[in-house]
Amino acid sequence: METVQHLFELTAISGVTWRMAVMWVVVLVLLYLAVYKKFEPLLLVPIAFGALLANLPTEGIVNEPVGDHPGGLFYYIQQGVHLEIFPPLIFMGVGALTDFGPLIAAPRTLLLGAAAQFGVFATFLGATAIGFTAQEAGAIGIIGGADGPTSIFLANKLAPDLLAPIAVAAYSYMALVPLLQPPVMRALTTKKERAIRMRSLRKVSRLEKLIFALIVTVAVILLVPAASALIGMLMLGNFMRESGVVERLSKAAQNEIINAVTIFLGTSVGITMTGERFLQGETLKILALGVVAFGIATAAGVLMAKGMNLFIKENKINPLIGSAGVSAVPMAARVSQVEGQRADPGNFLLMHAMGPNVAGVIGTAVAAGYFIAVFGGTPTGH
Repeated sequence: METVQHLFELTAISGVTWRMAVMWVVVLVLLYLAVYKKFEPLLLVPIAFGALLANLPTEGIVNEPVGDHPGGLFYYIQQGVHLEIFPPLIFMGVGALTDFGPLIAAPRTLLLGAAAQFGVFATFLGATAIGFTAQEAGAIGIIGGADGPTSIFLANKLAPDLLAPIAVAAYSYMALVPLLQPPVMRALTTKKERAIRMRSLRKVSRLEKLIFALIVTVAVILLVPAASALIGMLMLGNFMRESGVVERLSKAAQNEIINAVTIFLGTSVGITMTGERFLQGETLKILALGVVAFGIATAAGVLMAKGMNLFIKENKINPLIGSAGVSAVPMAARVSQVEGQRADPGNFLLMHAMGPNVAGVIGTAVAAGYFIAVFGGTPTGH
């Protein structure tokens, strides 16, 4: 018996708590959504596995360095989040994967991407009304932008204690865009509006795309310097893509770099999902506010398109593309396409919806920069 007891004491079984057990269920739910439902699997799988590690009595995983003893593995990996390295690198990959041609060909769709940011600021006001601080409310509100890296970037700046629930809410709702947006889109439009056909977009030259990347970089950083890291890396990736002379670098940004960083970013977020931190009333409030943010952002984009049509005589905008103003690229644009074809099987809205979709990426980064400038106390220098 003494031998058995001694062997038991060598294990970590006695370190398991009821909160850990509850979080195992949360992990299984996330893995189910990722593996079987294919909801944002590239992020939910590493987040879920990181959360599993966070809720086991591990050794050498997250401990800080003490004296000559090095820290745990994730102590160092998490520095990519704490030092704000991973989200900008993800943005570089997004820029290298994104074609801004539809936005350049139809500049008016920039207004639709801007309108969707109303969901961010409305949720910010709602979060402050129910007791969150201004910094926490800003980090929660950005969920409505449907941009995971930006949500993580802003949460790390303004509300690091809420990083885990904000990240999980952002990526979960991004994955649920095909379920969350259509009811709002149908409720605010008629079948006739959903069947509006838009003219084909003109072809945008490479020079236009290169100039666009430079102009956006300069203009946004001059107006919102706190967004420099995100916008700078987004447009660097896009410039490499469109230049045509650094194909190896562009492909690395699109594949190896973004894939490796995605693993580290996801597991770094997951490792913060300890039961003590995650199983709180605030988490449920954040999840609820995230749904509200998505709904308002979707509605604002659709209503902006309907409002613009009041002043447009020819080539009216199909209001469905307004919902793509959230920056879930290209998922939100595909939802607009699917809903449009339900009303008219011969209607093709995908490229039109990509305009507000990529505008939403820029808009959400600008909104995050605004919150950082106002509430983060970040200096404007380099």
